[in-house]
Amino acid sequence: MINRTRAALVALALVAVAAFSPAHAADAPLAPAPAASAAAPVPLLAASAPGAAASAPDAAASAPAGSLDERIQAAKADVIALNRDLLVLEEELLFPANTQVAVFVSMDVGELFALDSVQIRLDDKLVSTYLYTPLEVQALHRGGVQRVYLGNLKAGSHEIVAFFTGKGPHDRDYKRGTTIKFDKTTEPKYIELQIKDVQQKLQPEFNVKIWQ
Repeated sequence: MINRTRAALVALALVAVAAFSPAHAADAPLAPAPAASAAAPVPLLAASAPGAAASAPDAAASAPAGSLDERIQAAKADVIALNRDLLVLEEELLFPANTQVAVFVSMDVGELFALDSVQIRLDDKLVSTYLYTPLEVQALHRGGVQRVYLGNLKAGSHEIVAFFTGKGPHDRDYKRGTTIKFDKTTEPKYIELQIKDVQQKLQPEFNVKIWQ
């Protein structure tokens, strides 16, 4: 009797294996999950590789902290590079070379003038106003160049007017404007507004330079 029972169990086991073999897996209905599994879902790693979930914390603890930091820093560098490439691509799409015009501000020494703000008018239209912080002024003193305007212009003759406000010699309020006319071609146009000290006159001077 015992042998017959064992034989029946073996036969049932073989039928079950055959029913859930890869050849019949697609046609076999899914068995209902036990009630306890809904309250405590089993991680995929634990289901596919018994013991993996238990060994994961040990592997994470044994991994060098430096390697994780290096991977995080590498990921940050990749994100920064991607953002830079996207900005360049955006500028190329929004401001193509045949219509692009850019205006920059620079400072040569700048001891005779403490810059507060710059206002740019292009063809009698206000296109940019910028207020400076002390740190930004220091960056200009150290040789930095700031782009204050980027836009599109059709080919032809144009006029740009720049107004500078700040503190001049003897801490007096100082406002100065400079004007220049230029021709826009199918090439990009770059215009530099330079604040320069004139020691002979003991006052600042504002120059405009067109980069070809």
